[in-house]
Amino acid sequence: MPYAFEEQPVAMAQRVFSHTCSNTEIVCALGCADRLVGVDADSDHPPEVVAALPRAGRDLDLDIRQVAALAPDLVLTSLTVPGHDRVVEALAQAGLRTLVCDPQSLDDVYADIRRIGAALGVAQRADALVAAMDAAMPAVETRARRPTVLVEWWPKPVIVPGRRSWVTDIIERAGGTNPWGSADAKSLPLDDADARRAAPDVVVMSWCGVKEADYRADVVRRREGWSAVPAVAAGRIHAIGEAFLGRPGPRLVEGYRRLRAAIAAAG
Repeated sequence: MPYAFEEQPVAMAQRVFSHTCSNTEIVCALGCADRLVGVDADSDHPPEVVAALPRAGRDLDLDIRQVAALAPDLVLTSLTVPGHDRVVEALAQAGLRTLVCDPQSLDDVYADIRRIGAALGVAQRADALVAAMDAAMPAVETRARRPTVLVEWWPKPVIVPGRRSWVTDIIERAGGTNPWGSADAKSLPLDDADARRAAPDVVVMSWCGVKEADYRADVVRRREGWSAVPAVAAGRIHAIGEAFLGRPGPRLVEGYRRLRAAIAAAG
């Protein structure tokens, strides 16, 4: 969706500050890691790149003065986290040039990669990256019933992607369907009754801000009434780190691969 401070014309960016993990990963995948002068505190990949860079705070607590002191000629930011609009406004008020991503579909993710590539003067690399990602995530053709997949962004309350989420597109490509894929929302909370009614065949834990090693299937199993949910009854509870589903960038390919395997096992 367009945003008031979404994009300002800039010459080819040479000094880039990246606010959000996905933007950091896109810059690096485009071969422009050497342009990064700083990142947000949550950017953790590629580790050999981000370890040496200044960090200017977490997503909603970005230190605008510290960002400005790094003298970037472009700040890559986003509206993917509720409240990010305040950060985007603060960056603009500080006179910093921004490129704002707000992807709500897989095609939007591809478009953002191309926009970032254009801003960095590497449009052909961006086209090649998009082509490689798209080829690595082919749509699964099936005449059988598609397994239903509940992806959890958060465990309590359970928060799932809606229609305006690239994850809904990836689930479809991987051969499944999102029971809440027609809900006009980026994400929405569920109660136990909602989950029981939807009766998903697969549950995927992709808890934002939690290390995948700390995901616990018992958290899902212990919920009231969830023992009757097909995915839980059959033990089809999978962990796919937020880094592979929640970040709209190159590593969505790994999320797709792991989703496809989980869906195939349920078919």
